[in-house]
Amino acid sequence: MTLSLNDRAHGLADRLAAEAEALRVAATKLPNGTRLIDCGSAVPGGLEAGRRFAEICMGGLGSVSFAPLTLEERWLPGLTVVTDRPALACLGSQYAGWRLDPEDYFAMASGPGRALIRAEDLYDDLDVDERARSAVLCLETRDAPPEAVADYVAERAGVPAAELTLLFAPTASLTGSVQVAARVVETALHKLHELEFDVGSVVSGFGSCPLPPVAGKDPEAIGRTNDAVLYGGQVELTVEAPDDELEAIVPRLPASASDDYGEPFGDMLERADWDFYKIDPLLFSPAEVRLTSVSSGRSFHAGAVDIDVLERSFWG
Repeated sequence: MTLSLNDRAHGLADRLAAEAEALRVAATKLPNGTRLIDCGSAVPGGLEAGRRFAEICMGGLGSVSFAPLTLEERWLPGLTVVTDRPALACLGSQYAGWRLDPEDYFAMASGPGRALIRAEDLYDDLDVDERARSAVLCLETRDAPPEAVADYVAERAGVPAAELTLLFAPTASLTGSVQVAARVVETALHKLHELEFDVGSVVSGFGSCPLPPVAGKDPEAIGRTNDAVLYGGQVELTVEAPDDELEAIVPRLPASASDDYGEPFGDMLERADWDFYKIDPLLFSPAEVRLTSVSSGRSFHAGAVDIDVLERSFWG
């Protein structure tokens, strides 16, 4: 039986929409039948909406839960992410790799609908054969997608517009804070892929990340959410690979391996005139990473959390 990311996510979205009032989200339909679920733009959303948003982003192949974290004796609210299908859940589904910009609209799109659209070169390196009756995308934006954008997405995904679900929330929202922090394992997988390591050999992922306080405006939220991962994210990956390969690559995985590491992300962006492409792409990874070999049981570690930068970002 084919494992369908979109069919799994569609079921989770159904449950989210069914509890819209309790979760402070809003489910509506466009004239073409596309379902929109606002998780934090014109509605408050919340922590639980963010948790469910993140699990939908992973195509139902990962679980997100809230947990307190203690980093260098400082208590922080946080979350944990677990997946036993890391490449599929994190890169095939969760990664925000599609720039959705038709009809003067813009959003970064993540979620399982990307596996149907396959607009990214990333899919050339993944073992993904997605087939589904419906499509689900998660959009990081404050603006509700109009009907013309929904039609465009449905056509690209090869599904009727009435079988498309688009969830959206801005970065500066409770949902936004949660769903970005929940990408902590995804950033480790993406860094491995960028370093040309076989992500298919990663058999499980466990990560924790502090939950950044919600920001008043999206630019500030972009800084805080990235800092949560870069300076507070901790990930352990279980890998089917020789010890010498794990030992060689682990020092290159943490965010600290980048020359751009060491200051709040918002400051970096401001200095770069808000141009993400001026920042080292290999910066985007967790603060601390451990790789454990399935065959030998040995673990290889690199990186560390940096509470000082987190405090400057979150409360400075």
